[in-house]
Amino acid sequence: MRILLIGGTGNISSYVTEEALARGHDVTVLNRGKSEVPEGVRSLVGDAGDAASIERAVGAETFDVVANFRSFSPQQVADDIRIFEGRTAQYIYISSASAYQKPIAQLPIVESTPLRNPFWQYSRDKIASEDLLVAAYRASGFPMTIVRPSHTYGPSLIPLEGKWTALQRILDGRPIVVHGDGTSWWTLTHSRDFARAFVGLFGNPHALGQAVHITSDESLTWDEIARLLGRALGREPEIVHVASDAIARELPEMGPGLVGDKAHSVIFDNTRIKQLVPGWTATTPFAEGAREIVEWHRADPSRQEVDAELDAAFDRLIAKHGA
Repeated sequence: MRILLIGGTGNISSYVTEEALARGHDVTVLNRGKSEVPEGVRSLVGDAGDAASIERAVGAETFDVVANFRSFSPQQVADDIRIFEGRTAQYIYISSASAYQKPIAQLPIVESTPLRNPFWQYSRDKIASEDLLVAAYRASGFPMTIVRPSHTYGPSLIPLEGKWTALQRILDGRPIVVHGDGTSWWTLTHSRDFARAFVGLFGNPHALGQAVHITSDESLTWDEIARLLGRALGREPEIVHVASDAIARELPEMGPGLVGDKAHSVIFDNTRIKQLVPGWTATTPFAEGAREIVEWHRADPSRQEVDAELDAAFDRLIAKHGA
């Protein structure tokens, strides 16, 4: 199939690009031209936030599948519907599992779980974008599929707040901050596992008009996530628990993602994706993923960046809230 990936070189989309190539698809990536694409991928230069640049880049071309990894506003979705109506057999929108209602009323989360997040504008924009796609499907049959990833990672992405700053604290024998009491459940999905399911949706008529999340079946507490990263480093982390609201007051930029997502236990029912892509299951446990993260960062000292201001903020939180 002829595939257009808007993005195509990011944390999730780079794995999707490689998986689509491996399956023999004709892959075109549209981005700003600042990242290299794999051999065998055609590159178009355009800005996902600028509808006119997308139109110039794609010209009169048609595609079997268009997937947009760089859509964050309802206006972008409205533009994509206009641009690709009648020019693709399937449009895949990458939404977010953070759109599911917070606080969560019932576990496990299924695709029909209500969408509502009063804490995070990012999630509300995803919900509004989904609403436009559902309306277009109902009105004209616009061939959309909505995919909701949860916390998807690769070797370059550290799931702890603070990224390498937190890991350096573990290496230095200094305490790290974990939100809440560390016992809430969380789901981490490796991007290569996500990509196998995502590419399996290409051209699938049963996925049209549907929303589906793609996540691992492995559930871990935040304390377990920290300890697995510590084990990969060869250190046992000293954990200090701080309420998410207190972290949000000290570090406002972290607040929406914590209070609107990570502070809540999430366990997902993956029945629908397994029906749509028979034989798929996530196969990378986070113990393996944690080792990849540490190996990737240790391979190049420039990747081991410590944010001095953030490090000092962690010290303040620990001094104020630590036992």
